[in-house]
Amino acid sequence: MTDTPRAWETVLRSIETDLLAGTLAPGDRLPPERQLAAGLSVGRSSVREALRVLEVLGLIRTQTGSGPQAGAIIVATPSGGMSALMRFQVAARGFAVRDVVATRLLLEAAVVTELATSGADLAASTQLLDAMDSPSLTEAEFLALDAQFHVSLAEASGNEVVAAMMAGLRNSIESYVLEAAPEWHSWPATSERLRREHRSILEAIRNTTADLARERVRNHITTYYSESRLTPDSAIT
Repeated sequence: MTDTPRAWETVLRSIETDLLAGTLAPGDRLPPERQLAAGLSVGRSSVREALRVLEVLGLIRTQTGSGPQAGAIIVATPSGGMSALMRFQVAARGFAVRDVVATRLLLEAAVVTELATSGADLAASTQLLDAMDSPSLTEAEFLALDAQFHVSLAEASGNEVVAAMMAGLRNSIESYVLEAAPEWHSWPATSERLRREHRSILEAIRNTTADLARERVRNHITTYYSESRLTPDSAIT
């Protein structure tokens, strides 16, 4: 015997069905609350609850008022939901930090291997590294660009699922990295090393040396988290 779905879950399932059937597509606007409530025989409060869930998941964007941008619109390339889920899972000890780091190692090794053998465009990644050379960056600004650099490599591979997972994995523990940043012995030396390692990863990719690219990205990630004191070396080897 299965539990009867709650009213807001009925709304979610209806929207999911329409997306799978092609009745709804990214960029489309969902029907008004009143119409959804009447069509599904649920209360408008249940519709609003379902829409809040979808917005948190990054699947829709809502805007009040009137006009072409008002209402709930399906986002073309949602990714925020995965980041939110992972952040909460890590915070609630559902996902161990060591597992997040280990998964990053697996994904990024696969990403650089793909890039080293595909001749992908690395212009966006190079621009981010150039931006990281600015001496006026704060630690938080530098680390934000650092995170985006790693995501940009995944995006360059053309795999949107991997890119979304990469963003989620990094963001899920980034607050812990920021908290640990003041404990680094020398931020100027650390930031310089990170810049140097990023450049060396791109160099290996451009030279189509996949083995070297994998080795460099692995060393880069393990050292980064070890210095952040998030997890001991033994947890990520």
